[in-house]
Parts: sequence; structure tokens; C-alpha cells
Amino acid sequence: MFILRRPHLTRHLPFSRNNRVSSAAAVRHDATLWTPAPLSLVESAAESLFHISIDISNSPDLAASYTRPGQYLQLRVPDVERPSFLAIASPPSFAAASGAFEFLVKSIAGSTAEILCGLKRGETVELSSVMGNGFDVDQIDPPEEYSTVLIFATGSGISPIRSLIETGFGADRRSDVRLYYGARNLKRMAYQEKFKEWESSGVKVVPVLSQPDDGWRGETGYVQAAFARAAKQVSDPSATGVVLCGQRQMAEEITAMLVADGVSNDKMLKNF
Repeated sequence: MFILRRPHLTRHLPFSRNNRVSSAAAVRHDATLWTPAPLSLVESAAESLFHISIDISNSPDLAASYTRPGQYLQLRVPDVERPSFLAIASPPSFAAASGAFEFLVKSIAGSTAEILCGLKRGETVELSSVMGNGFDVDQIDPPEEYSTVLIFATGSGISPIRSLIETGFGADRRSDVRLYYGARNLKRMAYQEKFKEWESSGVKVVPVLSQPDDGWRGETGYVQAAFARAAKQVSDPSATGVVLCGQRQMAEEITAMLVADGVSNDKMLKNF
């Protein structure tokens, strides 16, 4: 899942009289409400990426607090002091119907995320409340007025984009919805099994590989370069909405490009 912040790993020190006071102080100053929940799925999604599903069926209030794609939460694993900040990959309706949150987690050596990806089904983690405002799709509604929506994602930044697409934002009622999704190669690209489903909902998926294998015949290089090469970039700037998630340089370059073309910065929904 998309990692919003990657704090350094800090394991708890063995308990002693010397650290009794500091540990108590940490507890007193942590006002976060933590909810224990078991892992129901840990499996490979792509190279260095993992599908993580967490059972929250015993925490209906937590499930109900997730209302918008792009929202995130903090997750703690056993024996690690600092949490990871993770965007929720599954749509809000999935949490309500299935009692689970799904994540796409990038395993980074030495991080909390690496430990999380090494846990087993049934092991317990702790979740904070859902945080953030998420993607305010009302800014690019109704579909009749914003017929073009351009979506850009790189790496694990596809996580909240999955939630957006599967929540439904009227893609089938818009004439031009494109997802430019960048990864190093196909081995690093998650959710390929969902591309047909997303296409059927009205989203044209454009995979972009920066280091493709010899047999690749699709778009190459970086997402911003692939978009710049597109024959049809923006036909009507006033009817265009944009969603950006992932690598900051990509987002900044795409933003500059689209603003120069006349697209309003107010119609760009960002999560990076």
C-alpha cells in the first residue's frame, strides 16, 4: 500500500528501571486510539509489493469512518515503536460490506513496512482511526461538466487510485478518463489483474515502464514524458479534472504542464 511516510524503525529497548519513566511518558503523550485487528491476508502483489488485508469486522465504527478514497491511517506492528502511514487501497464500500481494509504495501529494507510484510495471517497489528480528507471528487463533478479526468500514479501510489476507481466517480459517463500508471517494469507493477475491470468501468489504463524488458511494446520512460507524447492531451481545459498520486517530481511536472495548458489547479486532486 501507498506509504505516506516512512519513519525510521525504532525497536523497544528491553525493559529496565531506567526506561520505565520514558516509556510511561510515551504512553501518556500518545493520544491516538489504537484498535487491534488480525491480518487476514499477506501475499505478494508484485516485486517488493504486498497485498495486505486486515479484518476489522469487530470494529464497525472504524470501518464507518472511512468515507473517501485517498484517506489513510497509521499502523503499528508488534515490538516497533513508530507506526507506518498507509493509504487504504480498498474502496469504502468494501470496508462496510466485508469488514476489512486492504492495503498495497511496499516492503522497504529496515522499515516497519518490511516487518508488516513478513507477518503471517492471524497475527495482530494495531490501527489508528482513519485520517485525512481523501480525494474530494465533488471538485470534478458532475461528469457532464468534467468530461475529461486524467489520473497519474507511480509505484505504490496506485493504492488510493484503486480505491478511487472502484468507488466509482462516473468514469463511464465521461468521454475521456485516462490512468497513466508508472513502474520500473511489469514485475514491479501491481494490480495488473484489475486492468480489464477498470477499463470496463470507463478508465483507459496506460501502463508506463521506465526500464522495460525487450518484449515490451507499450509506453516507456516516465509518466510525465508518456503523457507529453500523447496525441490527445487536453482538448478542453475547463472541462478537465486531474488526480495525482505517487512520486513528487512526477506530480509537480504534470501539474506545471497542465496549468500551462489552462487546467485549473483547483481541479487537481493530489495525494503524495
